[in-house]
Amino acid sequence: MLKGGLVVNVTGPTELYFKSHDINLTAQIWVDSISVQQFALQEWKSHQDQSIEKYRKSKLKFHVIDQQNRPVPDATISIKQTRLSFPFGKQLMKWYFNEQTRGIVDYSITNAMLQFAKSREIAVRGHTVLWEDRLGHPTWLRDFPLNRSEEYRQLTDSRVNYVMNRYKGKVFHWDVVNENMHHWFIKERIGENSSAAYYKKAHKIDPDALLFLNEYMTLEKSNDRRASTWMYLRKIWEIREQGYDRPLGIGLQGHFGPMNLPYVRASIDVLDSVKLPIWFTELDVNNKTGPDQANRLDQVIRELHAHHAVQGILMWSAISPEGCWKMCLTDQNFNNLDTGDVVDKFIAEWTHSSGLEGKTDSNGYFETSLFHDQYEATIKLGKKPILQKFEVAPNGDGKHEEVVFKICV
Repeated sequence: MLKGGLVVNVTGPTELYFKSHDINLTAQIWVDSISVQQFALQEWKSHQDQSIEKYRKSKLKFHVIDQQNRPVPDATISIKQTRLSFPFGKQLMKWYFNEQTRGIVDYSITNAMLQFAKSREIAVRGHTVLWEDRLGHPTWLRDFPLNRSEEYRQLTDSRVNYVMNRYKGKVFHWDVVNENMHHWFIKERIGENSSAAYYKKAHKIDPDALLFLNEYMTLEKSNDRRASTWMYLRKIWEIREQGYDRPLGIGLQGHFGPMNLPYVRASIDVLDSVKLPIWFTELDVNNKTGPDQANRLDQVIRELHAHHAVQGILMWSAISPEGCWKMCLTDQNFNNLDTGDVVDKFIAEWTHSSGLEGKTDSNGYFETSLFHDQYEATIKLGKKPILQKFEVAPNGDGKHEEVVFKICV
């Protein structure tokens, strides 16, 4: 199956053009069952809302009854979400930062970050153990010769052992070999099976963490041949064939400029065919999009959250005195920019921050739709409020889940 999408802003005739990049291909290419469907912007938004309602939320029916199991009408139910279950945040942990001078490692800042996250019950991803890009290595290692492969292997082994043993149990994801479709610095020095070997090694050290591939331009652009959706699947199959058969995750960086949301949705559909966890690990929108940056960020976050296969979104928006890479959420005084307002808006939406309140009907029922998460409900009838904790989990069939409160009246 081939699947894609495009955005057009002109009217007129067009053609679909299929091209193979294999210059030695002699076979004929036949295409069958072509379907092209157009959507207006409002239709697209409506489909997103329907998907969010179907996959991110569940319908609940609260039933308030007394000690004799009789319905209690006009009882006020107030609902408060106690945590955000859809992961949404930021992360960092790199070799060139931890070992700027060979043999001298410094994890003081990393330790402080982890302590800060732990104190606020924030889950942390380990990014990144190794990096195939030459520039992702410490400066003292970037020109390491090809003919000293065994020494290079010892250095990378030491890095993996040190950082993973130090932080195992403290992170729930590891990006093991970053960007191993666009780059091959490690592979050139260790061999074709290097990625699979390090995934096996990483799993042995920290078997409870989920190990990820992590790439850019898989769906940000449709013309990147090194890390397209099909090349991504090919890399997964390659690592499997080379002996790593343990859990694996799909990391998509998500560095967006101009957007093609139909292509994004179609690409996630293709990647979801292998049924591995999909995370967006470094989401940002290029500031060169100008005043439309915040609007584009809004569009892409809503699109990703609406897709049932996406399990988490992490932002790439770290700020320093020099600014940010592509996207800041605040100014230097930590006042929200428009992009920060977008993020806060989604957090408020997903956590029902404005609060939910309603009254039971004549049969003692109150119905609502809630994001999958943990909640507290307070039932007020007279002077004695009653508190009950509950969790909303996917039920798969879209039917109402009933929460029963028995109160003494």
